[in-house]
Amino acid sequence: QVQLVESGGGLVQAGGSLRLSCAASGRPSSRSVMGWFRQGPGKEREFVAATYWSSGSTYYADSVKGRFTISRDNAQSTVYLQMNSLKPEDTAVYYCAARRIYSISTYSTDYDYWGQGTQVTVSS
Repeated sequence: QVQLVESGGGLVQAGGSLRLSCAASGRPSSRSVMGWFRQGPGKEREFVAATYWSSGSTYYADSVKGRFTISRDNAQSTVYLQMNSLKPEDTAVYYCAARRIYSISTYSTDYDYWGQGTQVTVSS
């Protein structure tokens, strides 16, 4: 079983930065890929970024490319999402997710484990 605990959300002005953290526990083989998703008010959950635990290779949604950075600390079993140049449209609940299969996916249904989510609010 994998447990994921997010932290780091909050309220920030447009143009500001936040760093989200996701502490992971459980078998490493059950969390080959780590992803961040978000769900804004009245919207469906959407892919933000993902990384492989082993290699650190990353993949981003076009909407956040160049502004967000996903990284991982293997020793701490923690994945981060550094968010810069935040916009009001980035307002959402952000979720950390883990996938057993060693292949990055942008579909939320492909992920096996989820955190509880953390709220990010960007004011204009």
